[in-house]
Order: sequence, then structure tokens, then C-alpha cells
Amino acid sequence: MAFVVTKEEFIELARKSGKFDEASLEFQKRILESSGIGDETYVPKSIMSTERTSTMKEGRAEASMVIFGALDELFEKTRIRPKDVGILVVNCTIFNPTPSLSAMIINHYKMRGNVLSFNLGGMGCSAGIIAVDLARDMLQANPNNVAVVVSTEMVGYNWYPGRDRSMLIPNCFFRMGCSALLMSNRRRDYRRAKYTLEHIVRTHKGGDDSSFRSVYQEEDLEKLRGLKISKDIMEIGGEAIKTNVTTLSPLVLPFSEQMFFFSNLIKRYFSGTAKSKGGGAMSGESSHRLPPVLQEMSQLAPSSSSTTKPYIPDYRLAFEHFCIHATSKSALNELQRNLGLSDENMEASRATLHRFGNTSSSSIWYELAYQEAKGRVKAGDRVWQLAFGSGFKCNSAVWKSIRRIGPLQAGVNPWLDCMDRYPVELNHPLNFH
Repeated sequence: MAFVVTKEEFIELARKSGKFDEASLEFQKRILESSGIGDETYVPKSIMSTERTSTMKEGRAEASMVIFGALDELFEKTRIRPKDVGILVVNCTIFNPTPSLSAMIINHYKMRGNVLSFNLGGMGCSAGIIAVDLARDMLQANPNNVAVVVSTEMVGYNWYPGRDRSMLIPNCFFRMGCSALLMSNRRRDYRRAKYTLEHIVRTHKGGDDSSFRSVYQEEDLEKLRGLKISKDIMEIGGEAIKTNVTTLSPLVLPFSEQMFFFSNLIKRYFSGTAKSKGGGAMSGESSHRLPPVLQEMSQLAPSSSSTTKPYIPDYRLAFEHFCIHATSKSALNELQRNLGLSDENMEASRATLHRFGNTSSSSIWYELAYQEAKGRVKAGDRVWQLAFGSGFKCNSAVWKSIRRIGPLQAGVNPWLDCMDRYPVELNHPLNFH
């Protein structure tokens, strides 16, 4: 627990580091107070030292701690030996050393020499789903095999010690965390598996300059490196999410909801939407495709001249559980409103943000672990994981539960020591502060 910090301790340690002036400290304090983050998140203590912390040594130390901890638990829980792993996929956006993080894992666990190893870097908070997509493709090409997917981010290596407020924001939200999951196409593993992967839908808005630069790593005027967050990030993220959800909806919604959705789309098309041709609302990658006519119509962005309000399908008819990337309280509130979800639907995301902070690509797995620890996952339930991040990208994964997964079946779980404290008071956005 040496890495746990309260919000008050966070600001005090930042002050003692001598890296921030009072205006920067006050700004971070205000952000933290409205962030939705609680007082038990984890940060590497090195970031608060007076020394430079974005070094390879500190990065490797943090990576070893979180990655090996997650993998040790995975191998213990699944009773899979490291030498049984045929495919290894690791994603970490900021910290990409040589040898790679995947090579570090292979060396530590002495994995076999013909393991297929992949290391994804610079792909943002939605890279966990991209890693799962890659692992699925590799399993399809390599029958009777086991894949391990590791999703993490190194907080200390990207710590920003300057004064640019758009670069100070990530300091307030990002926290230490890591997830490790095992995927298999071996027949004998089906009886032990928790979920089957039904759909992956990927959206990439990188062709647009404002989307491409919305989360951008660069140096400030004093040559200090950090992540710069655009003031338009909410609008840009909303467009990417809208595109992704439009692509996903026909794959998961009941027929009745699909009819309402597309009849509304047609009404909007003929009531002025066509004037905004070129919006590209279907420009994302997808493992599935809509019919050509609907695809063309979906590419037309909503127009202010349209007199028909967009129809929001009831996604609660398609999914029992929602794991939406825990980026910030304001983002989760906006997503809840736009997707028409209940407080209960958002509970796992808000609880994860409060307890662990924004752990980047691993947050959707902390959220699924929350549902399991609460004993809510039943056989046949469908889970929607929605993640978004730099690029700008938005990705969805849909899983179907094979069996009931209660607290006992969940095994090692990050929530077991605090489950009785969540949700915080009443399950309402305003109570997560």
C-alpha cells in the first residue's frame, strides 16, 4: 500500500517536489476535486521526488511491478504455465523501451523460443481492445493455442513537471494499473472459460487533423515533455463514439430497436442531413459491415437543419453489463446522458474511476472485475466494453458469458478488499467526488 495517495497527499507531495508553482498546484487541486477520483489510487512515489523521474530505469521498475504482478495472478488463477503461452500481446502507450516490454515478460518467465510476441505502443487508452483484436486474429491463424494480452500504462514515465495547464490534466487523472487476460482456442479450455468474444468494432478518426492532435505528446515552451489535451476533446471524442456506436448497433440491438434506429436515420436524412455530406460517420474500421445503402446514409453527419431529433436506442436491451472507459467524471456523465444509460449501468465505471483512477487501457478490465466481484454476471449475459483515446480512436468489444461468475468464481480480484464500500453511498454521479 506504499503507493496509495489521497488527493490531499497528492497535492502536498507535488508541492514538496519543487516542480510546480502555486498556480499549477491550485489548478491541479481544482481538477482533482471534480475528477471523480477517490483517495486510494496508486502512483509511483518517484514522481514526487525532486529528481528527474521520466528515466528508463524508473520506467522499467514501474513496468516490472505492475506487469509481473498481474501476470503472476493470471497464471495462478488459470493454472496455465508461461511455457504454454503461444501468443503474447502487450500494449503500453508511452513507455516503449528496447528490448520491448513483451521481451521483458518473455525473459522474466522464460517463455518458449517460438512464442509469437507483439508489442503495441503509442495507441492510447483504447489499445486494450486493439490488443484483443490482434490476439483473436493470431488465434484464428494458429489453432490449438493460448494467447495472453497485457494492457498497462506507465504513469511516472509521462509525468509532466511544467506549467502548461493542458498538459497538467493527465497528471491528475492517470494512475498505476495493469490487466492480464488469457484467450484460448483449445477445445479443452472451453469448460473453464468465462466469456466468448462476439464482436469487435474499431473506429479511427486519425484522418482528421483536429482528432489526430486532440491528445498529443510533445514538449512545452520549456522543453518539458507531456501529453497535451485539446480543449475540444469532448466534442472530438463524442464524434468518434457516435461513429463506433452507429456501426455496433445493428450487430447487437434487437430487431425492433434497429427498425426505430434506422427509420429515424432515414427521417433525418430526408429532413436536411444530406446538406452536411462528407461527415464520414462510418469512417472507422470494423470487423463487420452494414448494408451499402445504410452505410452510405450513416456516413452523413447530423445537420443543424434537420428537424428530427436523433433516436437513442435502448442499449440495455442488448447488454446486461457496461464497461465504459473510466476517463473522468464529466466524460462518464456525458456518455450516460447520450447513451440513455442508468446510474446502475454506469456504476462499474464510476467505481473504477473512484477507486483506481484512470488506468488507461486496463480500466475496462477493472470494471468487468467489479461486475464479477458483485456477483452480477450470469450465464448468457452480454458485456459491452467501450474504450476511447488518442488517435483519435474508439473501440468496442462485446463478450458473452459462458457461465455464472460470482465472487467465488472470480478468484483473485482487485475489488475483494473494498467491495462492501461500493457503490459510494447512493449510486449517483454526484456522489462520486
